Amino acid sequence: MTQNNAQPLYDTFARIGLRFTRGNGAWLISDNGERYLDFTSGIAVNALGHNHPKLVKAVEEQANKLWHVSNLFQSPEQEKVAERLCANSFADKVFFCNSGAEAIECAIKTARRYQYVSGHPERYEIITFEGAFHGRTLATLAAGGQQKYLEGFGPKAQGFIQVPFDDEKALRAAIGEKTAALLIEPIQGESGLRPVPTEFMQLLRRVCDENGLLFIVDEVQTGMGRTGKLFAYQWSNIEPDIMALAKGLGGGFPIGACLATKEAAKGMTPGTHGSTFGGNLLAMAAANAVLDVMLSDGFLDHVNAMANLFKQGLASIIDRFPDVVQSIRGIGLLTGLKCVVPNVELIAAMRDEKLLTVGAGNNVIRLLPPLIVTEDEIRDGLHRIEKAVQYVSNAHKQK
Repeated sequence: MTQNNAQPLYDTFARIGLRFTRGNGAWLISDNGERYLDFTSGIAVNALGHNHPKLVKAVEEQANKLWHVSNLFQSPEQEKVAERLCANSFADKVFFCNSGAEAIECAIKTARRYQYVSGHPERYEIITFEGAFHGRTLATLAAGGQQKYLEGFGPKAQGFIQVPFDDEKALRAAIGEKTAALLIEPIQGESGLRPVPTEFMQLLRRVCDENGLLFIVDEVQTGMGRTGKLFAYQWSNIEPDIMALAKGLGGGFPIGACLATKEAAKGMTPGTHGSTFGGNLLAMAAANAVLDVMLSDGFLDHVNAMANLFKQGLASIIDRFPDVVQSIRGIGLLTGLKCVVPNVELIAAMRDEKLLTVGAGNNVIRLLPPLIVTEDEIRDGLHRIEKAVQYVSNAHKQK
């Protein structure tokens, strides 16, 4: 890690001493010409890898027309992307923004406003679940409820109640006259790729229906094909009322979106919400190109095939090195390795093998290949992982 207090950037990132200048597909090239297999994908952002020709062409073509037009005017480009998102999800309405945190903020406002216009202004509290991560704004930090992220930023924003993960009794006890909605990630990314059991997702839907609450899913990391379905909630055979998207939606271009049913969004009338840059034309071009690829025949089949191949290989490594890694987490190509040794040791060893990965909570390593990764690249990645695991195993045996 490098940390230079003399440099002009905020010191909020403990940055690794690597600088990348180019990328292609699943590969990044550093400023000294070294090639790295990128299994971070910008933390699940570069869903189509680097320098995808369709994405590049779409953004270039739009850049030669218009970059930005205010939301004061009609936007056929926004309408097209919104129509495609709605046609392939539960939703009827879409609000475009610039990030995952903004998408969650919009989801929170949509739920509160729904209760307000439905005659329940007292309903403003959102129930969330321990281990959640919903963003870095003051409201989304409060929604996540993790003290390590809240420390030093003053009083926690009101209106968020955390309950234990997968605990029906605690959930039902927390619901009161002020409750507006439930908010959950189908897979808790920062807490070590912990999937919400299907039965609990279905329970949440029932609880919302029984109590007049809205069900919000945070698919900022899990959405856009990452789990092998376009959206992770689809694995549970339920439909939410509101969903937050970002990361993979733009394939690397900053974009967020809040999707909702017509009923859930009925309170979001002119003047209740807005964004200067939300729905930017370059972002819409990128999102439309991403959807072209992801909605094409066989794309999600490929994601699932690569995920199965990857997990088979990881299982073999776990069998041979139980002193280093102990289990596989996640769904699809949102994959985690639960470590026995400190995960930072194995992340560093993988980086020495020119494989890029990212940490998560509960001593887990996130392995996030681009969704266009090939079978050869999966096998290459497994080879590098095995070499890193072997190195860490030997190092610990010598201690």
